[in-house]
Amino acid sequence: QYKFRDLTIEELKNVNKTYPNFMFSMNTYTFKDGSQKDLLNFSGTVPVKYGNSYNIPIHLWILDSHPFAPPICFLKPTLNMGISVGKHVDARGRIYLPCLQNWSHPKSTITGLIKEMIAKFEEELPLYSLSSSDADRQSELLSYIAKITEGESAMKSKSKIDGRENEECFNKITVVGAGDLGIACVLAVAAKGAADKVVLLDLSEGAAKGGTMDLEIFALPNVEISKDFSASADSKVVVLTVNSLGNAQTYLDVIQSNVDLFRGIIPAISHYSQNAVLLVASHPVEVMTYVSWKLSAFPKSRVIGVGANLDTERFQYILTNLLKAQVLAKDAWIIGEQGEDKVPSWTSCNLVASQTEAMAACNSREKVANRAMEVLKGKSQRSWSVGLSVADLTDSILKDKRKVHSVSTLAKGCCNINSEVFLSLPCILGTNGVIEMVKLEEDLLVQEKLQSSAGSIHDLQQQLKL
Repeated sequence: QYKFRDLTIEELKNVNKTYPNFMFSMNTYTFKDGSQKDLLNFSGTVPVKYGNSYNIPIHLWILDSHPFAPPICFLKPTLNMGISVGKHVDARGRIYLPCLQNWSHPKSTITGLIKEMIAKFEEELPLYSLSSSDADRQSELLSYIAKITEGESAMKSKSKIDGRENEECFNKITVVGAGDLGIACVLAVAAKGAADKVVLLDLSEGAAKGGTMDLEIFALPNVEISKDFSASADSKVVVLTVNSLGNAQTYLDVIQSNVDLFRGIIPAISHYSQNAVLLVASHPVEVMTYVSWKLSAFPKSRVIGVGANLDTERFQYILTNLLKAQVLAKDAWIIGEQGEDKVPSWTSCNLVASQTEAMAACNSREKVANRAMEVLKGKSQRSWSVGLSVADLTDSILKDKRKVHSVSTLAKGCCNINSEVFLSLPCILGTNGVIEMVKLEEDLLVQEKLQSSAGSIHDLQQQLKL
């Protein structure tokens, strides 16, 4: 059934010579539209050096139009491994690489693909071990949930008058998407105690499964699960966690698939909650925040992305607790584009008596920042950690805390950026979203990096069909 059988067999022979541990078989692959096809596939491990040496398990599906179409690539984690969502890997374990996006026979080969995969994984390890410390953190979160189920949370209880709920000053949020990230957001927001009611909008087809079913079984107070957009009505914050899990072949196709998904979500959400703050956690966050802003027609202040909030909190923690640089941590931020291109920045320079002292202070700060960034590189963003970050942002918005967070906001006009792109910048958050953007110190290198990110994001956005 393979159209170019001889070419495919020849290439797979080359793969077998280089990676003899791979196992080949024919299995049924199910596409996004539900159609199925028997495809050649192979699985095995690739060697990756990230401090230590690791064998990363992968699973590749070969389409019947190969070698003129790229393989569909996934991680294949074992039971004691977790997926680190990043620039090249999504929560499902689907792998996205430049060579897949720009696949062109005969230049593109599977062995070349695997080499690039190894190189990218050595920059950002895609899997992590489910260690006891991870289990402890999750156990701590679940202990908060247990208190909620016993009715001992700090949530405001809804008073009932004549059997009806009093909706005055009612803090309601909706989480769109019932995947791992959506459920993590629900649990973290519930644990934080900021909202009176949390609605989980499950847009998946068929009956409730997995975590959604578990939420229904154990029935957390003030948490509602629904498939109807009307359940989100009058939400003060709407958290978007959905990502398309289709069979798109290029990175641009994946983003376009997400855009198509959002076209069916944002207008309905905007209709039912016209005064809500949209908080975007979908991938890639900068682009999907821009898409949400365009589709909702909300003011820019009420459409924000989770951006670098988690990285900033970690960065400040590392500076304060590991490197003992409390003074530096106070004004330190991670800004720009989420992923490898994020950069550290500062809201103000230390006050010093002379230019010489200023130069010495900046050099010292740069060294500490570089050390902190190295530590930060080893910290992946897992669903539950992103969920805690979402809860932190939601809490600041609902309680009008006027706290500063590094979130994705419209960056036009900042650092000589002239295009409509969203980048992480320190912003004061309140009931109506972004109240004010905090001014950063002037740093030509940081500005150049922000402008570079803005340029690449804008170019990508120009290729999308909204």
